[in-house]
Amino acid sequence: MIHKYLKSALGAFTLVFGLSALPAAQPAFGADAAKVQITVLYDAFGKDANLQKDWGYAAFIEYGGKRILFDTGDNPDILAKNARAKGVDLSKLDFVVMSHRHGDHMGGMNHLLSVNPRVKIYAPKEGFGVYGFDLPSKFYRKDESLPAEMRYYDGKPPELMKFGSAWPQADFTLIDKTTEVAPGIHLISLVSDKPGTLELRELTLAIETPQGMVLIVGCSHPGVDRIVEAAAAIDKRIRLVTGGFHLVVAKDREIEQMVATLRDIYNVEYVAPGHCTGEPTFTALKKAFGERYLYAGLGMGIEAGAAVRTVGSAGSVVLALDEADLQGYRELLAGSDEGIGEASFAMGFWSAPRLY
Repeated sequence: MIHKYLKSALGAFTLVFGLSALPAAQPAFGADAAKVQITVLYDAFGKDANLQKDWGYAAFIEYGGKRILFDTGDNPDILAKNARAKGVDLSKLDFVVMSHRHGDHMGGMNHLLSVNPRVKIYAPKEGFGVYGFDLPSKFYRKDESLPAEMRYYDGKPPELMKFGSAWPQADFTLIDKTTEVAPGIHLISLVSDKPGTLELRELTLAIETPQGMVLIVGCSHPGVDRIVEAAAAIDKRIRLVTGGFHLVVAKDREIEQMVATLRDIYNVEYVAPGHCTGEPTFTALKKAFGERYLYAGLGMGIEAGAAVRTVGSAGSVVLALDEADLQGYRELLAGSDEGIGEASFAMGFWSAPRLY
């Protein structure tokens, strides 16, 4: 009997004092080198009341012992809050991938750099771009008949001219072609040919797994079909595509064609759409993919290994987008102070970058 009460007392002591030493929150699952594990840190819809919804995108990825942040969302304070709530330590990253230069994907950069100032950041290389730029000095014509004071660099320019970024302290590595940055981890580099985002370069994180490619897309400005096509050149088996498909104001016919392309031509196995994919596209993808459509709202964890599933914060599997999520998504879209509308998206959704 005494032993029973001592055991109960010890259990109560552990519950009260032991749990207080634990972090407030943890990711929905632990690291597993055999599968890709993705936690959505920033988006405009979701079920977790501890997280703040906002238009933008960021995701935390674990694979092969690597810890990767993909994009930083729109607002540094919201990124900080959501990362803290999910138990994601942004000071302990192997590297960061910035998909493109739009404000709703890079606005949280200041918070990232405040907690991890020297982290390696892969970003698109664009001419005189926001992430920096370089090019050989032979790009300009020279006239040796001019006096030195009329010549660039007194006629002796550096072999490679480097131009600054909006974050001069950051450690940017600029990418302008598809590159394997770690074993089995690729950055697919494509350029948009769409009106409003013409010549916008975008990076996609593409991870090789035994079951096929896992793609994390930012906004898919070059076209999610072109991104999948480029990934299929590495491995034709496309296991999962998650992130923003950029069909938020697309017409039904365009949506139907894209969904059919992903399912029937590229044989994409699973989709977990978010961000700028759009409500009608959520519906079309869910109808086309059925149980292979995974809910990927804010705070969800996506596992892609031998099995593919979306895990909620309490460990439950979530497979659908419900009406409450859709309503919140609509309200956020309608009430944005950026004046989001068809014209905004037609021009590429903040085609001019907003700097922080």
